[in-house]
Amino acid sequence: QVQLVESGGGLVQAGGSLRLACQVSGGTLINYVMGWLRQAPGMERELVAAITWSEGRSHVADSVKGRFAISRDSFQNTLYLQMNALKPEDTAVYYCAAKLRGGNDYRFWGRGTQVTVSS
Repeated sequence: QVQLVESGGGLVQAGGSLRLACQVSGGTLINYVMGWLRQAPGMERELVAAITWSEGRSHVADSVKGRFAISRDSFQNTLYLQMNALKPEDTAVYYCAAKLRGGNDYRFWGRGTQVTVSS
């Protein structure tokens, strides 16, 4: 089955940038939607961005629109989240996840990578 491993998190000052990567293994993603979700302590998990693997059509949450961009490299089976103009409220564990197109829930999850933005 699909396995996801995130990388690229770390500590950054407000206004800085990070690029997260999600390495995918275990199968084709042709029928999947890939997403980046984040969860801060005591907060609900939030969908940050999503992209269809086959067409590359993407959605970005209003809270990060204009600052974050999602992309994928189908040849290397890698999902990216470029994060610019980071704010302290972006601090969270960021998860890579996958769901079937038309599915209700994200089925496969990575273990997450911590992003901490200092003020």
